[in-house]
Amino acid sequence: MLDRLTGLEVMSRIASSGSLSAAARALGMSPTMVTKHLAALETRLGTKLFHRTTRRLTITEAGRRYLDLAERVLGDFEAAESAIAADRVEPRGLLRLNVPLAFGTRQIAPLLASFAALYPGVSVELGLNDRLVDLIEEGWDLAIRIGTLKDSSLVARRLAPCRMMVCAAPSYLAAHGTPRTTADLAGHNCLGYTLAAAGPSRWRMGGKAAIDVTVSGNLRANNGDALLAAALAGQGVIYQPTFIVGDEIRAGRLVPLTLDVPPSDLLAVHAVYLPDRTPSAKVRAFIDHLAAAFAPEPPWDRDLA
Repeated sequence: MLDRLTGLEVMSRIASSGSLSAAARALGMSPTMVTKHLAALETRLGTKLFHRTTRRLTITEAGRRYLDLAERVLGDFEAAESAIAADRVEPRGLLRLNVPLAFGTRQIAPLLASFAALYPGVSVELGLNDRLVDLIEEGWDLAIRIGTLKDSSLVARRLAPCRMMVCAAPSYLAAHGTPRTTADLAGHNCLGYTLAAAGPSRWRMGGKAAIDVTVSGNLRANNGDALLAAALAGQGVIYQPTFIVGDEIRAGRLVPLTLDVPPSDLLAVHAVYLPDRTPSAKVRAFIDHLAAAFAPEPPWDRDLA
């Protein structure tokens, strides 16, 4: 079956050039193929679009009415193609961005104003939650994921390291002592993060030769800020990223603990998006904006030993 859109283009070119052979040259087709497209179009419509003789070709009344409609369709199609092509070049339209709650409120939201100033043609819908969203099913253009990425079909760009720290409030340490080794953690109230890869009762520490340290405590939560609030109140020890605890450590409200096994150094902040040889300009622009803001050292790690 011949392509209908090509048939409309053939008809329009025949009408403007006045001959089948001229239309064929303009379209880069053989005269035979142009004739086939026109014949298929006339058969489908059940009417003649052109009167053809050996010396002349003239459009019929039905052909003229159909040509008006066909050229509107071709114009709309070209406009749609131009709009999509422009989206690849110029950042514009709605960017649907999904980010973990604590990281989004602390590190992403403050960058949205500067992004809007640079790219006024882009509006952002920011989704904040800690579950792993499905970009395709839920219609997200871009997501920020923190940790060790699982194998997937998504394209990922590493934006920054994600340092982890074991820490507690001075009041907790004064009341319960300071753990010096990972074994000491067994005697402390360790507040667990339920969405951690190893689970709330295991703290994955170290580098490539990582170990899982078994811990226990009287609070588990699926949000780092909730654990932070409890730790600041002196409830227990937490193992959280520096983008959550960094400000509190700098202010002296939390004390980082030096143990015999260092915190994990395998985690990172990534931007992930759907596989596409040429991602849209709005996606590229936002990723570049984050990369520039987080380089050469992310703001949450600056002035932090």
